[in-house]
Amino acid sequence: MKLRYIIYSSLTGLLLSGNIQAQEQPSQGRQADELFQSMDYARAAALYEKLVDTKRPRTSDLERLAYSYLYLNMYDQAESWYARAVQAPKASKETYLNYARALQQQGKYVKAREQYQLYTSQFGQDKGIDRSIQGIDSAIVWTNNPSAYVVKNESAVNTVYADFGYFPLAADKGLLTTEPNRILGSKSGMTGHSYLRMYSVERTPDGTLNVPLHLFGDFNDAKYHVGPVAIDAKNQIYYVTRTYPGKRDAQRFQEHGMRWAKQNLELIIYTKEGSGWHAESFPYNDAKRYSLGHASLSEDGKTLYFASDMPGGLGGVDIWYSEKLQDGSWGTPKNAGPEVNTESDEMFPSIHYSTLYFSSNGHIGMGGLDLFKAEGQKSTFSKPVNLRYPLNSAGDDFCFIIAESNPTYISGYLSSNRKGGQGSDDIYSFSLRKPDVKVLLEVNLRNKDNGKPIDNGLVNLMDKNRQIISSGLTDGKGGIQFKLEPHLGYALLGQKHGLLPDSVSLPIINANRDTTIKVTLELKPEFTKGDRFVLEDIHYDLDKYFIRKDAAVILDRLVKTMKDHPSLKIELSSHTDSRGSARYNEVLSQNRAQAAVDYIVSQGISRNRLIAKGYGETRLTNRCADGISCTEQEHQANRRTEVEILEF
Repeated sequence: MKLRYIIYSSLTGLLLSGNIQAQEQPSQGRQADELFQSMDYARAAALYEKLVDTKRPRTSDLERLAYSYLYLNMYDQAESWYARAVQAPKASKETYLNYARALQQQGKYVKAREQYQLYTSQFGQDKGIDRSIQGIDSAIVWTNNPSAYVVKNESAVNTVYADFGYFPLAADKGLLTTEPNRILGSKSGMTGHSYLRMYSVERTPDGTLNVPLHLFGDFNDAKYHVGPVAIDAKNQIYYVTRTYPGKRDAQRFQEHGMRWAKQNLELIIYTKEGSGWHAESFPYNDAKRYSLGHASLSEDGKTLYFASDMPGGLGGVDIWYSEKLQDGSWGTPKNAGPEVNTESDEMFPSIHYSTLYFSSNGHIGMGGLDLFKAEGQKSTFSKPVNLRYPLNSAGDDFCFIIAESNPTYISGYLSSNRKGGQGSDDIYSFSLRKPDVKVLLEVNLRNKDNGKPIDNGLVNLMDKNRQIISSGLTDGKGGIQFKLEPHLGYALLGQKHGLLPDSVSLPIINANRDTTIKVTLELKPEFTKGDRFVLEDIHYDLDKYFIRKDAAVILDRLVKTMKDHPSLKIELSSHTDSRGSARYNEVLSQNRAQAAVDYIVSQGISRNRLIAKGYGETRLTNRCADGISCTEQEHQANRRTEVEILEF
């Protein structure tokens, strides 16, 4: 898994693998491999997608395509390609593991657990896998019983690119780190986007952030990434994380069997002097050996916390601290200790009086980086507590900072790449106030054919935009409960393997007192071999066979079904009415069926799971054969696209 922004390094070139500049134009496969080996994942993925569009793609191509999307945090795409890769010959154990991670990062906990268990059955027990399964079980409970925090996407400042690390400068403004949407200028080969920069942003009295105004200060005059930042209480000293800009001291490391140079992170301290700034390197930077960044300063300014993979830690990235000495210099870094740090990664520390907030993928969490808090200071802390849902999600959650706090109210900001955002990493505001009214939703899952309760069925509670806000499994009586916020609209989706899902929208609940709402969802048996059904509203222009936008919407639903059921194989057939010659209708229907199959393959479904068949006018559904007068509606009934289940 990518260590988010603690090693977002810029590659400076190949060191020991030979000259990558070939004397002749390399093949597409070789180009893709070279881009992948140089960690240029965005461009590598585009080439691998072309290479795998064949009945027997190379396993390594599928694996590298899936890994590229996993690194780029495009988890839905990673899941789709990993689903194919694990079925390919000689798939690696890492592929099975990454498939489970891609599922977990999207909150697909039941399927993720199945994949983790499949991994252990094939490759043996692993402490990290056991922790992931515990995290999944906890996540299901936490999403079913969310905390009272209200989390809101700050859509005015978020873009399709990475936006994270808001830090307040004053009550009405602050700084954030973002990937500028620039056509010109340097870009990261890893992401294909512009290098990170810091922008100033306005903050309204209710905490809402407005559109970023401009690049902030001389800190952005850097070769590679800049940000995030921490600022002292007097707004005079800035602790800026940036990618080390030099070349000769670049750390050499092994990746994909090749040695490369990468640029580590360093911490630069800017002190205000009149109208300008004095910049100095944090004395314990050592870009040749390790990364160091993500600073947080205690309220008294005497203790600086940061994240680093420097030697002497407990493994991966750890949280460290340095104390200010009497002469104003910073003392030797010390590890924050085994309660906070694990053999995996801890980063993005944020100290608020006697509470340390940080992100970790080493403690039990919902998926990716989770937010935790621990009471104490320096190297003495209590056992960390997961901040749970909705502060945490299945994705990466980090850069937690408190902006306002009193006995009855707390508010602040966090960053996350959770589903439902504007794009990559987004900034979210959060707040907590004691609720006035309790609304309880009781959901019952039933089998539509026999009325029996369905236990261990997954029920998703969604907002009005169909984004999941809570989920859980039904009990032995087919029941589950959710706590709702009054004055909001919701939707429900009930699912279980082997049954067709059922959903319902709930009206806005204008409750003025404690209220209980009861809803029943009915699921009926799903597919069996030989089932045949019509895809409604698949239309083609007269005598044409390209896929229209309205038809693509219908086919997208079939794509989702096939992604949810990797063993499903189908025949997709097209049928015409009797008008026109039999040969013409056969050719037209075959072209239409093939166009639909080609579209589905372009969305990540293996071609060997699909058969395109044009039946022309040979399977009419009514009396309207050649020479019989029929209405247009009767002819329309014969012009259809059907799906037949071949395997399930």
